[in-house]
Amino acid sequence: MALLGTLTTSVSALDAFTTGLDTVGNNIANINTTAFKGSDVSFADTYSDVGTQVSLVSQNFTQGALATTGNPSDLGISGNGFFMVADPTTTTNQYATRDGQFTFNASGYLVNAQGLQVQGFTGGTASAAPATLGSIKLGTPPTGATLQSVTISTNGDVVEAYSDGTSAVTNQVLLQNFSAPTNLSNLGNNLFGNLASAAPLTATLGATNAPAQGGLGTIQAGSLEQSNVDLTQEFSNMITLQRAFDANARMVTISDTILEDVVNMKSH
Repeated sequence: MALLGTLTTSVSALDAFTTGLDTVGNNIANINTTAFKGSDVSFADTYSDVGTQVSLVSQNFTQGALATTGNPSDLGISGNGFFMVADPTTTTNQYATRDGQFTFNASGYLVNAQGLQVQGFTGGTASAAPATLGSIKLGTPPTGATLQSVTISTNGDVVEAYSDGTSAVTNQVLLQNFSAPTNLSNLGNNLFGNLASAAPLTATLGATNAPAQGGLGTIQAGSLEQSNVDLTQEFSNMITLQRAFDANARMVTISDTILEDVVNMKSH
């Protein structure tokens, strides 16, 4: 291999391993981020005079552990699926998320930290099941009664209990699954977009999107999914990448020294 080729391959390797170290650093930084999905870096060689390059940075969608919070509006998914949330200003802009840190806002909507509204069936009453697709919203209590509590079951049913002793299923949180979740675009804030490229198993939420149906997971109220980052594995990856980076940096230094000697010989 020509000396300049050595420089080229070593520099390309430094670029690739820098990306790897950046990815590991981001994974470690988000070890405590709710429902964070770590990324994996794959490397590939091209030609001997080009060297190592990053072939793929992919999201790892394995299940994170569920931790109990005691907050009834916190929702964790045990198994497959994503919550769907929508921008309240234009419900056509929907996003997928595994982060179930939700609250009921002042208008009664179930929302995430950015104010995006959780999607599902809504409009239920004591005499009718929720049947309208849209944003989850608390119902109107019976005349003379007040809302006492809200619980969410493993199949997504939102049950409201009232001061007169009655209760009603007013909503059902639905889930979406994708045949190619690694095609989702990470938009930050635990939100994923570019849904069409990930091939949603049902293009529009409906009856087949009920939790515990059709391969979807169940909803665990009062808990949140934790980051799926394996800290031990990340430190191991960091050590390997750092050593590879140092070796290629040394190659650049050695090549530079030899080139300098050659130039000095030529000048004399």
